[in-house]
Amino acid sequence: MSYVDDTALELAQKAMAEAIAAGDEKIIDQIGEIVGASSQSLQESYLTFVRVLRAEERARNLLAESASKRTET
Repeated sequence: MSYVDDTALELAQKAMAEAIAAGDEKIIDQIGEIVGASSQSLQESYLTFVRVLRAEERARNLLAESASKRTET
């Protein structure tokens, strides 16, 4: 990956972890705004990684739920 992508991924992971720890999703948007004020490219990559990480989490939860139902019967 490029420097921009590496940085965006790291920021997205840290922002999502902080949002969970603090119980406040606003940090994710605030980071996006701060980054976007200086670099539109970094902001776009950051927001893409946030969407990808959220989608991954939903998919993994669905898979775990499905596996759990299968083992319950």
